[in-house]
Amino acid sequence: MGEARISRQASEGPRRVLFPLALAQFICSFAGSNMNVMINDISRDLDTTVEGVQVAITVFLLVMAALMIPGGKLTDRYGRKRCLLAGLLIYGLGALLSAVSPGLGVLILGNSILEGVGTALLIPPVYILTTLLFTETASRARAFGAIMAFGGVGAAAGPLIGGLITSVLGWRAAFVFQALVIVLIIFLSREIKDPLPPDPTSPFDVRGAILSAVGLVLVVSGILAAKTDLWLMLALLVAGALVLTWFFGWIRARERAGEEPLLSTSLFRDRTSNLGLVTQNVQWLVLMGTSFTVAAYLQVVRGYDAIQTGVIFTAATLGLLATSLMAERLAERRSQRTLIVTGFAVTVAGIVLLLALVGGSPSPWAFAPGLLLIGLGIGLMLTPSVNIVQSAFGEDRQGEISGLSRSVSNLGSSLGTAIAGTILVAGLTTHAYAAAMLTLAAFALLGLSTALFLGPGPR
Repeated sequence: MGEARISRQASEGPRRVLFPLALAQFICSFAGSNMNVMINDISRDLDTTVEGVQVAITVFLLVMAALMIPGGKLTDRYGRKRCLLAGLLIYGLGALLSAVSPGLGVLILGNSILEGVGTALLIPPVYILTTLLFTETASRARAFGAIMAFGGVGAAAGPLIGGLITSVLGWRAAFVFQALVIVLIIFLSREIKDPLPPDPTSPFDVRGAILSAVGLVLVVSGILAAKTDLWLMLALLVAGALVLTWFFGWIRARERAGEEPLLSTSLFRDRTSNLGLVTQNVQWLVLMGTSFTVAAYLQVVRGYDAIQTGVIFTAATLGLLATSLMAERLAERRSQRTLIVTGFAVTVAGIVLLLALVGGSPSPWAFAPGLLLIGLGIGLMLTPSVNIVQSAFGEDRQGEISGLSRSVSNLGSSLGTAIAGTILVAGLTTHAYAAAMLTLAAFALLGLSTALFLGPGPR
């Protein structure tokens, strides 16, 4: 009966069900990149620095990564649609608070904390509902393709949309825009029916949630500390590694005792899924790292305003949109492994172009070829990586794997901003820009090497 209802809902109005889910992914990805073009405006208005804005962006991405796994588990206990709506409301409140923030502290509370918590609650239901509502392989692939396209375009178009809004209405209006989109998603979500009832008796591993969150926060904080104190960086990284080790020991102990942990260790026993998670992490690390590095360089070093910076990023948006929209057609002709390998190769070529052309030309359009290739490469592999991971497990594991998958991706986003941003703000010069981009190229090559070990995966 449940399967019949799912199929009927998917057949009666797949676009009505899918659109709010894809739009939710869009606005969360948009929030992670649109602040990149507001660096100068926010710094002047709130009397802060480039480093302060970088911290706000990184903390937002980090909160998402740290809470995504607990957010995925809560969907079993309270229901997928209920968590989706709760996340949207918290996110909207954070956006409104950010819009009226008098200083960096309130901005971090609204944008980094509340929007981060809201995203961690609403994103896992997006992927779980998609998996449950679209049961056929072809329809599920199309649905994931649409969601990842919206997410990728949100991240790539964030600088352009944010730049337009900032130039015309001011940077605060960009947060009002986010709140309005949240209202629209809540309105459209009334069409969504949760295919599975919530289970109030489902256990929730509080200690595991705390340990995983603290461990991730310490690791990323260590990277941020690299530019000021190497000993502090080392201490935070070691502490983070110890806490994460404690976390894995804790969940294994719960499993041996017959209790349900926050995250089952069996999720890490699938080799293909593990490799897919690595490629997801690296994709978002490169995309968000490039976005922050190029945007900061354009504004701080070359003196471009928000709209000029956003227009330059149009090349990446167009490239990502083009390959994302072709995802279904490409998946019918090529294996998912081939698409991911090709995507990384094209991305590396884009970074090389960014280094070669920008260094030899003062023109802002020297950024366009490299950004276009990066957009094409990232768009080519976003959907295959997600599909490989999600399809490795049955419906009973979708809550866990969805939370893990989104956590890994958002951890990549926060690491990309933290690593590239730390290198860049340490000395905003041509050499710092080159060093940051070379670091991102090294990570892209790591992703390419990992993808070579993937199996062909389902088409």
